[in-house]
Amino acid sequence: MTNIEKVAVIGLGYIGLPTAAILATNGLQVVGVDVNKRTVDSVNAGEVPFVEPDLGAHVAGAVSQGKLRATQDTPKADAYIVAVPTPFRADRSADLSYIEAAARGIAPQLEGGELIILESTSPPRATRHMGDYILSLRPDLSLDGSDGRPTIHLAHCPERVLPGRVMIELVTNDRVVGGVTPEAAELAKGLYSTFCQGEILLTDDVTAEMAKLVENSYRDVNIAFANELSIISDGLGIDVWELIRLANHHPRVNILQPGPGVGGHCIAVDPWFIVAEAPEDAKLIRTARQVNDAKPLWVVDKVIDALESAPLGTEVAVLGLAFKANIDDLRESPAIEITKMIAQRAPETVLNVVEPHIVQLPEQLREHENVKLTDLTVGLKSSGVVVLLVDHDDFKTAELTDLESKFVIDTRGILAV
Repeated sequence: MTNIEKVAVIGLGYIGLPTAAILATNGLQVVGVDVNKRTVDSVNAGEVPFVEPDLGAHVAGAVSQGKLRATQDTPKADAYIVAVPTPFRADRSADLSYIEAAARGIAPQLEGGELIILESTSPPRATRHMGDYILSLRPDLSLDGSDGRPTIHLAHCPERVLPGRVMIELVTNDRVVGGVTPEAAELAKGLYSTFCQGEILLTDDVTAEMAKLVENSYRDVNIAFANELSIISDGLGIDVWELIRLANHHPRVNILQPGPGVGGHCIAVDPWFIVAEAPEDAKLIRTARQVNDAKPLWVVDKVIDALESAPLGTEVAVLGLAFKANIDDLRESPAIEITKMIAQRAPETVLNVVEPHIVQLPEQLREHENVKLTDLTVGLKSSGVVVLLVDHDDFKTAELTDLESKFVIDTRGILAV
């Protein structure tokens, strides 16, 4: 099957829905599949259930033109793109149950010749695991056609977009496509060529899986250096933001900015997949993860120290819950972890949370009676301690007045000159 006209995208989250929308607006017939009925209903109404610039226009246009619809049931299609979560378990190994669930929905629809692409960030050999799982349900099919049975074509194409710029970077970024067979890789390249203007680089599936993990581990290691530097600088009484600015004037130095930790489904998760595959050899990658995972506790200790120096009854303004600026994505957010730990360690202290991109507190914070969601003006006016956790534009452009009389913990350098 070389002529792909109908694509099913399994998982309509932060990657799946943009991918479905961009395929649909480039002329393909797309069916989005999701287990969440609310998500399905939103998409069919031409609406987006989360914040991502420009996505709403793509979805609304594709739905109105009849190119995109959503359902809870996997349909027959020429190609399937699997974009489901791959969280890690308690032992930091990958949980592939969502991929297996997607495979169970796809398997009955296959006739042979279909292209199946795993976009979910995955540990090495996860694509082949998905293929083997499908074959266990459909032993009449093959992955390479060597035994005469009808062939399904399996490939891995990891997403590599930045939240807040997804609709731009889906089109402009280079893509890595790894096929279980060279034919599968070429078929996947043809599908992504319908919208991708960047270079599409072909390799095998395991290398493609590892490439995504390496990209995010590289970032994680460099963020860990910045975070560790911020802790050292604090102990020495040095402004880390000025220090980094000065050091980055060296022509071969480019230190990243520190923060309260690392969040999101990629950088905070993917390095553990490498560690799980090579526990004895991934020493630096493991250490970087430990440094970044420990940073939220350091921030909490700073807040508790400030409260101990403040008058009794002092409230805390927590600015930001998302894992990065200008989005509503709370996955693996260190800001949520920090807020929860403060609420637990200072149960009598009111925490005024300001997150302009959500309308209610996430479930893990609603159980704490001393945590409430408010706006920036009220939060700052009521609080004697201010914790800046996310560098939203709303905070950068606001008049953060009267902070001289407050205890301020600025983890993002918003106030740095």
